[in-house]
Amino acid sequence: QRGHLRLSVATTANSFATRILSAFSKRYTGTSYALDVTNRKSLLGQLANNQTDMVIMGKPPDDLALSVHPFMQNPLVVIAPPDHPFAQAKRPISLQRIQAETFVVREPDSGTRIAMERFFAERGIALKTGMEMTSNSAIKQAVAAGLGLGIVSIHTLELELEVKRLMILKVQGFPILRHWHVVYCEDKRLPPIAQAFLEFLTGDESKHLLAQHR
Repeated sequence: QRGHLRLSVATTANSFATRILSAFSKRYTGTSYALDVTNRKSLLGQLANNQTDMVIMGKPPDDLALSVHPFMQNPLVVIAPPDHPFAQAKRPISLQRIQAETFVVREPDSGTRIAMERFFAERGIALKTGMEMTSNSAIKQAVAAGLGLGIVSIHTLELELEVKRLMILKVQGFPILRHWHVVYCEDKRLPPIAQAFLEFLTGDESKHLLAQHR
C-alpha cells in the first residue's frame, strides 16, 4: 500500500500507460510514481545503467541481460489524410504502389523505424523518406498536412480516427504485428510496488483495460 515506482515508457506507449497507472493507483492508494516518457535511445540507456524500475517498450535489445514480459500486441499501420488518392481503394494497396509514395518517418533509433525498415527490406522494397520526426505527434501532424504517408502504432490514433483527421490505409502485409513488453534488468530485485505493477500489467484487469483501448 505504499512505495514509489519509477516507470519509463516509449513515447508511443504513453497513450495507454497513463490509463494503466491510473487504474493501478486506485488499487494501491498510498503509492507514488515517476513516469518518464522518452525515446528508445534514452530507454536503452536507462536499462543499461539501471536508472529505472522497469520500462515499457517495443522490441527489447538483444545485447542486455533483461527480464522481458510481453503483454499486448502493438500493430503498426500505414496512415494518410482522408483526401489521399489511396483513401478510396477498395482492395489492399500493393507494396509496389506504396514504394512510389513519400513517407514521413521516425528517427533511426526508433523501434517503429527499425520495424518498418526491416519489413520493407525483407520484401525488397525501398521507401522514399521525405522527413524525419522525433515523435509520433509530429508524424501525425505532417501526414495530416499532406507531407507524406506515415507508419505508426495503432495505439496512437484514437483521437485522429475519431475526428477523421487521419485514416488507416489497407496495405498488403499490414499491419506489422509487434508486441509491447515490460522490461527490467535481469539481476534487478524488484521493489514490492514494481512487482505488484508487473502482476497488474500482465493480469486480467489490465488486459480488459487494454482491450478497451484497442
